[in-house]
Amino acid sequence: GKRLLLVRRLSLAMEPEGVELICLDVVDAGVGDKVLVVQEGSSARRIFQDDWIPVQAVIVGVLDRVDIGGERVL
Repeated sequence: GKRLLLVRRLSLAMEPEGVELICLDVVDAGVGDKVLVVQEGSSARRIFQDDWIPVQAVIVGVLDRVDIGGERVL
């Protein structure tokens, strides 16, 4: 089985915004990790190669670094 994690979108200033999203974790992310989420049903289902799996959002990566406009923000 896979874990479900609550994820919250970050602004470009790396501040939490919006509401939480329940995501299926396929990369073993940890609490506090900044993650990359695929939030579109058919793309998420393609990860599992199963058109019938009931998933909308999948964590597909843990971010080590983020640069915006040449400036490191994470």
